[in-house]
Amino acid sequence: KKSEQELKDEEMELFTKYYMEWKGGRKSSNTSYTNIPRFYYRLPAEDEILLQKLREESRAVFLQRKSRELLDNEELQNLWFLLDKHQTSPLIGEEAMINYEDFLKVGEKAGPKCKQFFTAKIFAKLLHNDPYGRISIMQFFNYVMRKVWLHQTRIGLSLYDVAGQGYLRESDLENYILELIPTLPQLDGLEKSFYSFYVCTAVRKFFFFLDPLRTGKIKIQDILACSFLDDLLELRDEELSKESQETNWFSAPSALRVYGQYLNLDKDHNGMLSKEELSRYGTGTLTNIFLDRVFQECLTYDGEMDYKTYLDFVLALENRKEPAALQYIFKLLDIENKGYLNVFSLNYFFRAIQEQMKIHGQEPVSFQDVKDEIFDMVKPKDPYKISLQDLINSSQGDTVTSILIDLNGFWTYENREVLVASDNDGAADVDDT
Repeated sequence: KKSEQELKDEEMELFTKYYMEWKGGRKSSNTSYTNIPRFYYRLPAEDEILLQKLREESRAVFLQRKSRELLDNEELQNLWFLLDKHQTSPLIGEEAMINYEDFLKVGEKAGPKCKQFFTAKIFAKLLHNDPYGRISIMQFFNYVMRKVWLHQTRIGLSLYDVAGQGYLRESDLENYILELIPTLPQLDGLEKSFYSFYVCTAVRKFFFFLDPLRTGKIKIQDILACSFLDDLLELRDEELSKESQETNWFSAPSALRVYGQYLNLDKDHNGMLSKEELSRYGTGTLTNIFLDRVFQECLTYDGEMDYKTYLDFVLALENRKEPAALQYIFKLLDIENKGYLNVFSLNYFFRAIQEQMKIHGQEPVSFQDVKDEIFDMVKPKDPYKISLQDLINSSQGDTVTSILIDLNGFWTYENREVLVASDNDGAADVDDT
């Protein structure tokens, strides 16, 4: 016969056994939480050389595999042949068209690499106003070519992404452009001694517009999304017109123009620009107060500006309609660092314009009138403060900044009606002749 204590112990033992079986049974019915996939991989430290090498090799293999998945020239030619063979009648004009049924047939014959392009979504995207529900063969082929080019370029840029985080640092992009130069026929005439200045000039445009917070790195996605890479690769065209070269920041004439201006401003030939040397930039009508702000806010060395800082300055003043350029100039105009321009800020800069007008024997314009015109142009949310966003939204940022920092810009604005009238008279004279 068992004692009371023994019965209690046995009862507890049975309870524990059945409870654990019951609990274990519940656990076994849903064990997914024990197999949580790993989602964080720590980057190897600088001293973990073997892990770094392994990571580099694995990235290189991954990019090679992605590259092999892209259509090569022969496969693209085959795709064009199939599309041309399966065009759908009737022919309207000279453009070959294809309907959805034939589109799917081509997709089946084109091979596995092309499968991603032959979807209802892409067909619908390219479908416009054709009465027979067809799409243009040329438009579809151009779409495929563009996609292939984007993937190729992304892989090419990723090879320079040393950190492997989807962005390029300044040195990464410099290496990419330096190795790209021999493939661009329009740059054949550049001397090798100028390469470093050319690369600096080209890279600066990317960083000025795509890195507004000055983090020192740009997302590869942002590089692909903007038009700068298209402008750069346009230099592959051996028959690029002179006009196109002059308007393309990356062309040899443009880079030589910018660097030539820098050398001409550098009167003491020390490779740097003082405030006095920079004051002769452009028409030489930038106000002293604005130039003071440039040297207060921008990176200088013993009070002088280097070529890289000069490039930012040029990009801002030559692209005053762009948000990045307005952000650069706004920071200089915001003397109190409040995030907005008030009447005091506007008056501070416009006084220098009035002083220059006196020097040139012109009757100074009333600040009150100019202030009212600026606020009427910008129409800020707060009637007493102009924010950067107000300036961008107004589409008048280039005019407003020109009025405040450049006598020539103010004169052009002030005499705009006379200038328009003279242009019209000139056009009328041409018509008469």
